[in-house]
Amino acid sequence: MGTTKVTRKKGGMTERAFSIDLQSSDAVRAVSLGNPRDNAVTIEGTVGILKPAGFVENSVLEVAGAKGVLRIDLTSEDLSKSFPETSGE
Repeated sequence: MGTTKVTRKKGGMTERAFSIDLQSSDAVRAVSLGNPRDNAVTIEGTVGILKPAGFVENSVLEVAGAKGVLRIDLTSEDLSKSFPETSGE
């Protein structure tokens, strides 16, 4: 998959898209699709030994490993806003 930024508006908030590309199904530890009552989904696996992570086109955080890549529609500014500022205590 490429690095296309995909966002959706829902209730006035911007939802962030993600993709996971794995070289083999062996990298998937578990996939749990919820029942109709709770509708939860869990995906667990490994991207392998970490390679350099960074931002692609300043709009997608890309975490690459030896076994796959995780991409999240997130800018460095979005990421810094998500952490509360520390006072250096």
